[in-house]
Amino acid sequence: MSMESSGWLQADSESRLVDLSADEEDNSVEGALRPRSLDTFIGQQRVKDQLGLVLQAASARGRAADHVLLAGPPGLGKTTLSMIIAAELGMPLRVTSGPALQHAGDLAAVLSSLVPGEVLFLDEIHRMSRTAEEMLYLAMEDFRVDIIVGKGPGATAIPLELPPFTLVGATTRAGLLPGPLRDRFGFTAHMDFYEVDDIRAIVVRSATLLEVEISTTAADEIARRSRGTPRVANRLLRRVRDFAQVKGNGRIDVEMAQAALTLYEVDEIGLDRLDRAVLHSLLTRFGGGPVGLSTLAVSVGEEAETVETVCEPFLVRRGFLARTPRGRVATALAWSHLGLAVPPSAMGQIPMDLDALETAQFEPSDQDPA
Repeated sequence: MSMESSGWLQADSESRLVDLSADEEDNSVEGALRPRSLDTFIGQQRVKDQLGLVLQAASARGRAADHVLLAGPPGLGKTTLSMIIAAELGMPLRVTSGPALQHAGDLAAVLSSLVPGEVLFLDEIHRMSRTAEEMLYLAMEDFRVDIIVGKGPGATAIPLELPPFTLVGATTRAGLLPGPLRDRFGFTAHMDFYEVDDIRAIVVRSATLLEVEISTTAADEIARRSRGTPRVANRLLRRVRDFAQVKGNGRIDVEMAQAALTLYEVDEIGLDRLDRAVLHSLLTRFGGGPVGLSTLAVSVGEEAETVETVCEPFLVRRGFLARTPRGRVATALAWSHLGLAVPPSAMGQIPMDLDALETAQFEPSDQDPA
């Protein structure tokens, strides 16, 4: 089947092994694989060191810890860290999310039921409603909320005292948080993608917990294809485990890992078939760009939002393409990775790397730059 065929290009982003968002299987398995303390949490050393000091100081004072904001892409361990924070403080954990708090009353109900010192984990905090967000300001700063009774001129605000608590907010879009909310967090942890060595250690640890025998070279192979994300690494490990059980004796060696990941179309650096479809279309149909997002998405039979949020972040991070005022542009690295020669007509305007994009000049394009 040709790469350009619509059947090959059409991909369901929800079924992608390299998708950073969690599905039902991820949620059920991750609970068993999650570390329970900072000492057993692999990677993010800078965040661990800083957070450890915050928690130790709070425990020594016998008071609730400062509010903590965990910011970073999906799949890097924000939920796991929230559980560790509660465990390190020896306090219960309450879990909710921004989309669930669409009214001030929703937030008031959660806050009023907290016990002293409890840790409240608020996932996707950037998706809270404005009214709930304004109530949260007062709760975080003064441990108090005002309950409005009645309507119109006769409405009365009744103050409700709250027990001291620690809010742990998690967001993948820190830039969407208003300044007053960000300022109320005593500590902000910016989580980065993991190095291969850390991902390898996570794969080995997860394999041990799953009671799967794996070689060091196989763990390294999975780590290099995991896009620097523990969630993706654990998902790939489970698929390789299945392959080894069906096609072999259950032991994962490097040949078994390579065969499994080839079957699932995840290449040696973590690109899957949708990633390669986007690059292939950009290179062969549009000469490497510039081309608009919607035009590029239509060419691979996907929604523009899927291409922008699912494919582009990793392609940009790895230096295969960039967003410019004129549209998406591929670098020489993209041509090389797909084994394609840069056409003579594009030689003068295809940047060798992302740094060159700052000074690159592009001919006017009739493609939409969205």
